[in-house]
Amino acid sequence: MAHTTTTGTALPLDGLELTASGPPDLAGTAVGHLRALGARRAPAADRGPAERARLVLAGRGHPPVLARVGWADVCPPQDVCDEATAQAVCGVMAVHGQRDGGPRGLAVDYAATAADVLAVQGLLAALVGQARGGAFGPVSTAVDRAALLTVSQYAAAAGAEEGEAAPIGPGGPPFTTADGTRFELEALDPVVWAAFWRAVGAPQEAIRAGWRPFQFRYATGCAPLPDALHAVTRTRGWAEVRHAADASGADVCRLHTLAERAAEGGAAGVPWALAPGRAAPPAARARIPSSARPLAGLVVLEAGRRIQAPLAAHVLGLLGAEVIRIEPPGGDPLRGMPPTCSGLSARWLALNRGKKAVEIDIKSASERRRLREMAAGADVFLHNWAPGKAEQLGLDSAALSVANPGLVYAYTSGFGGRELPGAPVGTDFMVQARAGVGEAVRPADEPPAPSLMTLLDVLGGLLGAEAVLAGLLARERTGHGIRVDSSLLGAAEMLTAPALRRAAAGRNPRRPAGFRRPLRTADGWLAPADVHAAEAAGRAGRLRRLPTVEALVDLRTRGLAGTAVSTDLAGLPGDPRIAGALTRDAHGAPAVPSPWSLS
Repeated sequence: MAHTTTTGTALPLDGLELTASGPPDLAGTAVGHLRALGARRAPAADRGPAERARLVLAGRGHPPVLARVGWADVCPPQDVCDEATAQAVCGVMAVHGQRDGGPRGLAVDYAATAADVLAVQGLLAALVGQARGGAFGPVSTAVDRAALLTVSQYAAAAGAEEGEAAPIGPGGPPFTTADGTRFELEALDPVVWAAFWRAVGAPQEAIRAGWRPFQFRYATGCAPLPDALHAVTRTRGWAEVRHAADASGADVCRLHTLAERAAEGGAAGVPWALAPGRAAPPAARARIPSSARPLAGLVVLEAGRRIQAPLAAHVLGLLGAEVIRIEPPGGDPLRGMPPTCSGLSARWLALNRGKKAVEIDIKSASERRRLREMAAGADVFLHNWAPGKAEQLGLDSAALSVANPGLVYAYTSGFGGRELPGAPVGTDFMVQARAGVGEAVRPADEPPAPSLMTLLDVLGGLLGAEAVLAGLLARERTGHGIRVDSSLLGAAEMLTAPALRRAAAGRNPRRPAGFRRPLRTADGWLAPADVHAAEAAGRAGRLRRLPTVEALVDLRTRGLAGTAVSTDLAGLPGDPRIAGALTRDAHGAPAVPSPWSLS
């Protein structure tokens, strides 16, 4: 999106001045988002300490609002001092490496990017709370807190007593054709899956055995598929594969390069859009207590599936909103997805804990009227339905704003309505393939491959919550309802922005060979800080002979920073570096700490 769309009204942060200090790798994304929302950047301040950034918004007669972003809050600073060590301690390397059979670092600054979005969320929430009569002090977040949030569903599943629903082991897409094209496949139905593989000539037994690990790959971070499936695509050309997809109803997408995406204008703007709606009649809003969270008393209706919209609503709930899930008759089928805790899916609880639920059959005209009546009394309506479905049902922003002119209508989609040539279905791994993420997340000596960790669903959910908060603030300041749009493509462009800038400048967009690759020890893995990775790699032979504890001493006595890699997410609650921050909810499911401190 070229810019934040706010035709006919001011940007939410117009009139506020932003003062930022600290290292750009801790606050660069946050500064960009705040400026895109209207904040005016003050003259450059002192860089401040390398381990923390400060963001201050002031002006318009309001008390200044401060956000701090650090590397470590939950974890000791000697263990989390940069992106690499945050990924190592908090389980990101473990999940991303599941496909490869051992921990691997993401070659993008995933946790730091998430932390920046959380910082913007905190600032916007504090301003919304101020506008509603509350008083909110500094907001604090950190990269380690963000990293734990990004793996929350995986940590919850790993800590459940029950086993996974699908096998765990190395393997997964992408597939490779006879002419060397690497591609991702999406089939949301077993009939479509089977039809595609029959069309390319795969053995029936491999088709049957491959469906379950493929179906659950977003949940397990891996897909140990039968070798026969990979073997058969290597005997077919790309044109044959596309023909099989068209005939079966499956979606395929070749892995696009960062250079291709940069040439299309990728990462040219901000990852959301705001479009003002009708003027709302003045609302009498009760003053919120100073002890309340900033969204206390606001109602969010969430009609979300899987991860993106449910996570966005979960974040809004953490900030105090009352979240009501709209579920189909019989309830969300993912509630029972193994592994369970007290009969509820541990993974589902990580995204939906504490929400209320109402069952509504949106195929029924009377039930849709009921939903419109609920929206008339809500503050936010949030969904991630397929493109065009809301309009088809009469539940789009134009329809709901008639009943509630002050509504913040939020749509979290795959591609954000943007026309990309050959764009596939807008699911996480397909957007990764189309947007060049598969190349960005792996260093130059590894073949491109989208991560089987749901990178974009999580970042897309965080961006969705950020957009809603911007919409709520705009509503408080203008009296207008508003539509806010975010997407997985916007999340991809935010994540890959540095690589896309390198590609646009004609430089190699990928990180060098071995980037963020953990080092073997005698009993585990060790991750050096990025700045010390080359020196640590020079000692790899010695480190491999030492237990991890001794290997760390060996590094640190030479002034090199690093930490042990968490390889078993079930062990995170007992990891002394996490210091008991992971708890268990009322159902017994592991729960990560709040991503902010709001004083």
